[in-house]
Amino acid sequence: MPSTKEAEGLMSRYTGPKARISRRLGTNIFGTKAETVALDKRPFPPGEHGRSRRRGNQSEFLIQLQEKQKARFTYGLNERQFRNLYEEANRKDGVTGENLLQFLELRLDNLVYRAGMAATRPQARQLGNHGHIDVNGKRVNIPSYRVRKGDVVTLRAKARNMVVVQWNIDVLDRQPPTWIGVSDGGHEVEVKEIPAREQIDIPVREQLIVELYSK
Repeated sequence: MPSTKEAEGLMSRYTGPKARISRRLGTNIFGTKAETVALDKRPFPPGEHGRSRRRGNQSEFLIQLQEKQKARFTYGLNERQFRNLYEEANRKDGVTGENLLQFLELRLDNLVYRAGMAATRPQARQLGNHGHIDVNGKRVNIPSYRVRKGDVVTLRAKARNMVVVQWNIDVLDRQPPTWIGVSDGGHEVEVKEIPAREQIDIPVREQLIVELYSK
């Protein structure tokens, strides 16, 4: 487990080896095969003393920070973006932790990933950044755009003809969550409802994130 200084050093957007950060946090963060293989072969933190580090022997702060890092890295936000989203979730009526996860799930890049159009969330962000996504018939190139119930997201013509996109749809055959509906051969997805906590399958204890920011 990283020291407090090491952990704080992970606050900015991570661009290094994905398997390394997944081993550090003990779960497959980015959803790649390489991370799964790395976790199976080396189920301990990276570094010279990784084998001797015990995940169970951690301070309260590091446990809370680890949960925040899991969520932040999973959805690809930098520290400022994540903090701003938390503050918005805290202002909204309801349970702050659940509000936060809902906001994360309703990001456009996450929806594209959940629908199976992209193999990973970073790949979904690329599709959005390059203008390959329509929301309700209008191009949206902001991956963080928050979709709403009833929104229909479609791949534009150029993206539909991309080999990598069609491979994702045909080969990955990802099972979409129940709160969305995929149609048009995998090229269209509708937000049927706002996801409830039990419909969000990321391994994060959101209450610990709330406790971290509440200090």
